[in-house]
Amino acid sequence: MRLEFLYQQMLYNNELESDWATRATITSLLEITAILARGDVRSEVHKEVDQQLGVLQRYQSQPEVDSGRLDTLIRNLIESRNDVGGAGTQFLQPLKESDFLNAIKNRSTIPGGTCEFDLPEYSHWLRQPYTRRQQDLLIWINAIRPLCDAVTEVLWLIRESALPVDKLAINGMFKHNLQKDEHCRLLRINLLEDSSLYPEISGSQLRFTVRFLEWSTIDSRAMQTGQDVPFQLSIC
Repeated sequence: MRLEFLYQQMLYNNELESDWATRATITSLLEITAILARGDVRSEVHKEVDQQLGVLQRYQSQPEVDSGRLDTLIRNLIESRNDVGGAGTQFLQPLKESDFLNAIKNRSTIPGGTCEFDLPEYSHWLRQPYTRRQQDLLIWINAIRPLCDAVTEVLWLIRESALPVDKLAINGMFKHNLQKDEHCRLLRINLLEDSSLYPEISGSQLRFTVRFLEWSTIDSRAMQTGQDVPFQLSIC
């Protein structure tokens, strides 16, 4: 989910032409690279895509299923699996071997370390026309795009795998014990649009607790509400 968050942030900023947006794009790119460099993330994503593909393929024999929609989802997953596999184990090399990116990465650990007098080459590049910056950015982004797209698609499937169920948090708290055959990979909480509350979730493999907090200002600590809170819960 952190990878998805950074990827969406990067793509958003990459559509903006200002040099500040390009700075934000580079920052997200470097953080994504740091995550992908830990362990064999590519292999884990490949396995996850295969697992989701197996789940969907089992629905093909069900008569009530929308076959057209199902075929589209399966086809998209197969394409994602092929793209992740085609990226190869060295897909991060263009980013790791870039002296330009490495200089920014090393200076980013210092507060203000990427300013003009510390990295004049970076500042000069940021002043280039947007189309020129895009040429370099697309090379770097395309190196990680197959994996990040696959993660985004898998997370969407997981989120859509469960229907929301109406629940009530007594005095702002809801507790749930998971059954042995109840698989939980992700929780989704839906509140009314005009609700002033937000959920805080804690738990383990066997149980979880949802507390609904009232927020007032940044100068006061949020407190658990004393009201009963109707909400919708999806155990994905």
